[in-house]
Amino acid sequence: MTQRKSKADRRIELIDAARRAMIQHGAEGVHLNQIAEEAGLTSGAVLYHYPDLRDLLIEAHHAGMERFYEQRIKKISGIADPAQKLMVTIRSGLPQGPDDAGVRLLCELGGAAGRNRVYGTLLTTLYDRQVSMYQTILEVGAAQNVFTLAQDSETIGRNLVALEDAYGYRIVARHHTIGADEAAELILDYARLATGHPLKASIPHRTTATRRPSVPRTQSA
Repeated sequence: MTQRKSKADRRIELIDAARRAMIQHGAEGVHLNQIAEEAGLTSGAVLYHYPDLRDLLIEAHHAGMERFYEQRIKKISGIADPAQKLMVTIRSGLPQGPDDAGVRLLCELGGAAGRNRVYGTLLTTLYDRQVSMYQTILEVGAAQNVFTLAQDSETIGRNLVALEDAYGYRIVARHHTIGADEAAELILDYARLATGHPLKASIPHRTTATRRPSVPRTQSA
């Protein structure tokens, strides 16, 4: 007997389905039946949970944007060194590859933002929050004498976010010489000039180091 899904679980599934449909059909061109097809439901079932389709689309946008602010804040919260924190933040703002659904959705929103005031506001808010995130890292680093800032923190933060956006677009556009690692190094080159810090520590983007299995100690007789 299959277990009936909770209303919350169903809404999460619908948000994911809406994101996939927007990537496939465009942020402005997506229709109710396309979202229903992605979710494996009828259009009526979608409307049961979201009587106004616009509410579902906005929730889908918010869910996609969480990754580029809330999740990044959480990722760096336990890192004390400002330089390490800056490098992790830069790398976590880039696509994992050309098929990265979260970044592809943001690209779709960016294309529609000039015609849709809601999308424009969402993207502007995300940009400002990301700039503020970088400002905090930069200012703490400067206060601890880890960074020597070449410009004010807001200018540097704006440039870092703009570089993330630009290189993220190139990655999803499948530029033949710019992948996630190449883009990270290009942004780090600017960050080195802006902070006066070498930012040399190796921080893997897509793979993590494998821990060597411990060898059990033999007990002495």
